[in-house]
Amino acid sequence: MPAAALPGTAAPAGALGGILRDAALYALVAFGLCVPLVAYRTDPGPEGLVLVPRWGLVAILCGAIFVLRLLQRLLLLRRDARRALTASPAQATEAVAGEPDAGQKTSKVGLKVFVAVALTLPVLATLATGDLASSRYWIDLGILILTYVMLGWGLNIVVGLAGLLDLGYVAFYAVGAYSYALLATTFGLSFWICLPLAGLFAGLWGMLLGFPVLRLRGDYLAIVTLAFGEIIRLVLINWTDVTGGAAGVSSIPRATFFGIPFTADEDGFAAKLGIEFNTMHRVVFLYYLILVLALITNFVTMRLRRLPIGRAWEALREDEIACRSLGIDTTATKLTAFALGAAFGGFAGSFFAVRQGFISPESFTFLESAIILAIVVLGGMGSQFGVAIAAVAMVGGPELLRNLGFLSAVFGEGFDPSEYRLLLFGLAMVAMMVWRPRGLISVRMPSVSLGERRAISGAHVSEGHG
Repeated sequence: MPAAALPGTAAPAGALGGILRDAALYALVAFGLCVPLVAYRTDPGPEGLVLVPRWGLVAILCGAIFVLRLLQRLLLLRRDARRALTASPAQATEAVAGEPDAGQKTSKVGLKVFVAVALTLPVLATLATGDLASSRYWIDLGILILTYVMLGWGLNIVVGLAGLLDLGYVAFYAVGAYSYALLATTFGLSFWICLPLAGLFAGLWGMLLGFPVLRLRGDYLAIVTLAFGEIIRLVLINWTDVTGGAAGVSSIPRATFFGIPFTADEDGFAAKLGIEFNTMHRVVFLYYLILVLALITNFVTMRLRRLPIGRAWEALREDEIACRSLGIDTTATKLTAFALGAAFGGFAGSFFAVRQGFISPESFTFLESAIILAIVVLGGMGSQFGVAIAAVAMVGGPELLRNLGFLSAVFGEGFDPSEYRLLLFGLAMVAMMVWRPRGLISVRMPSVSLGERRAISGAHVSEGHG
């Protein structure tokens, strides 16, 4: 490699010119996309809609694209030069050290920090806002984030551990929600009875989906699971005698504290404990309920990963042919992954129904599946802590951006980040695939090791570094 391309030296003039032309091309493409989408905004006027030009915003976006692409190409040039000077572990003829790196240490400590913050969030929110009633916004946001964390951890079994691409995971979410709603409204069963039943029904549907797709992999598996999710949604819309159709199911009974309702009468939760009644008691209870469900999902996943079935999932993910040659029953391995992932989706759906008090098919569209899958991919497939961080970023990020006042000065009055949620998702996916294609936390320790536990090079596995 020429000396000009080595780290710490200037890039050749020809390479720099090519990088500038490439960045300019990206900015030009961004300009072409911004003209029909961003350049004009429709506002109500005295005689109808009026087109308001926003060329300043277009210039800011195009300039940002130019700068980001320029920085990306320069950093990639520097990285390639470093790799050329460093021996690859996959090509080394001598033993390569495999001590846990910063990513692995961060993953182990970070999950404990995440749990600690989650356990104290209601207290921290109350102290920050002054009273419990004012903290409802933050507690509700925490409930929403933890719901997606649980869904991400459930899908992580199917996608991250078993390597089966599932685009219809929202179907099991819907099965769990409707199972609780129908059992509670029709038969009067309590939440604590319906919760395991909802998970059982969702797991059964997961097995039913697993049977037809046993021989499918990759894109074909994704298409079938996507179709399954749409079939479930269409059934919920058209089976009006049972599901209520597009009107959904309303007046869903609320969860109780093991039979004690959160009401203001003498049999209520506050009266039993001898404290003043507050409607926030139910909200805090729901927060800790979804937190416990999410922690159970994480605990079961981590325990199963160390068992033979968990090692079979990872073997199936790496190479199905080699997995069969080792005598592993791939049929049972796939079905258990689908069933367990679906069961946790059913538990989350049951909680969603009891929290909302109303459900309809519009809550279970393909976009929900895409968001959950994006959380798993961005966090790092197989990484529990990575999925949790990705859920916080993708679900809580737009809410936090909404409270940043300087965005209105940059992008104009009335700017609402929630309106650009899909755009933010797309930018996050593109940035992650460029900078960290294996996700935020792309390093993991092997489930089983002989002797000293060492990291496995990413060149030898499909996902992460072991």
